[in-house]
Amino acid sequence: MAEVCCGVVPETDSSPPRESSSRVARRKRMELRKLKFVDDPETENRIKRPKLRIYSRFCDNAVENSNTEDEDQLRVVTTEGSPSSIILGPLNNTLLVQSVTCPTFGFASVCGRRRDMEDAVAIHPSFLQMEQDNCGDLHYFGVYDGHGCSHVATKCKERLHELVKEELENNEGNEEWEHAMDRSFNRMEKEVIAWNKTVTRATCRCEMQTPECDAVGSTAVVAVVTPNKIIVANCGDSRAILCRNGKAIPLSNDQKPDRPDELNRIQEAGGRVIYWDGPRVSGVLAMSRAIGDNYLKPYVICEPEVTITDRTAEDDCLILASDGLWDVVSNDTACGVAGMCLKGKAPPVSSSMPENGAGGGVNSDQCCSDASMLLTKLALARRSADNVSVVVVDLSINT
Repeated sequence: MAEVCCGVVPETDSSPPRESSSRVARRKRMELRKLKFVDDPETENRIKRPKLRIYSRFCDNAVENSNTEDEDQLRVVTTEGSPSSIILGPLNNTLLVQSVTCPTFGFASVCGRRRDMEDAVAIHPSFLQMEQDNCGDLHYFGVYDGHGCSHVATKCKERLHELVKEELENNEGNEEWEHAMDRSFNRMEKEVIAWNKTVTRATCRCEMQTPECDAVGSTAVVAVVTPNKIIVANCGDSRAILCRNGKAIPLSNDQKPDRPDELNRIQEAGGRVIYWDGPRVSGVLAMSRAIGDNYLKPYVICEPEVTITDRTAEDDCLILASDGLWDVVSNDTACGVAGMCLKGKAPPVSSSMPENGAGGGVNSDQCCSDASMLLTKLALARRSADNVSVVVVDLSINT
């Protein structure tokens, strides 16, 4: 005799039994889909995964004769905190192309023993892409040391990289670096002078000097890093050095009023260099070139000196800094400190510094940040009397 199991079924449940939601979800997960990156902060075993950042830029010409649709175009994917970038092709394309890498960096900027902070730092990784001559991504680093007030340095921080980008784009990829930098710096100065005459700054202390703030300016040392070259444009007494195989190579020459060629230029223009706590143009400005300082024209000019250096496999790092560092720390010492940090031989540096402005970004690196912080602390320990701003860029991985 067969057993019969009886049960009460609600009248509303007349349809055949459905699969459980877990089985439906499992089946959906097993379906073939297009490759997709998910910004998942943690995996199932609680191990931290690097976050992914996808550029909106498409690399249509990364693979020759590629006729893919929009959704299958190649995209550049960068992991935060990692210097590497890779180009991923569509699923039906087995080719993976290694892209240019983005350099890691760190910077620190402190007021030091000055009353006001007048330095500014600008960092723009991959601010421009140039396809001609396989130039690839261009990365921009700049240090601006203001004097008289901070607004000219701040204006350079906001605008100079955009002007450099425009000049390079207008040349349609033609690498006339000297002309592009010269035009960019001249345009920057014209904007600063025009802005000084039209903008009212009720709380700006430079108004105590002149109504139109003509006695305000800033140095500018700018480095554009490409996969093959390092282009440095310098206007003033900030400085850039390259650490190659443990040795310091100057990429800029401080433009001081007592430098023989600068002294001759100033005197030929009808100016004078007076020694007042060091050589100064008209006894006022301790540098012979700067952006701004309209009251010292034509003796103080904004024309930058440009150097172009080929990169090698022996390059360690690039250091840009204001004269607050270079007044008390030599090139070789700075190179040694940065190299020690990048090799991991220096202890981690605490960022608990008064009025500290240390920072990073998408490609910031702890070793580079430690190097920049250690250099600022060294400058303060040696009693630098100026603001101190330092940028360290790791060049050990090809960018």
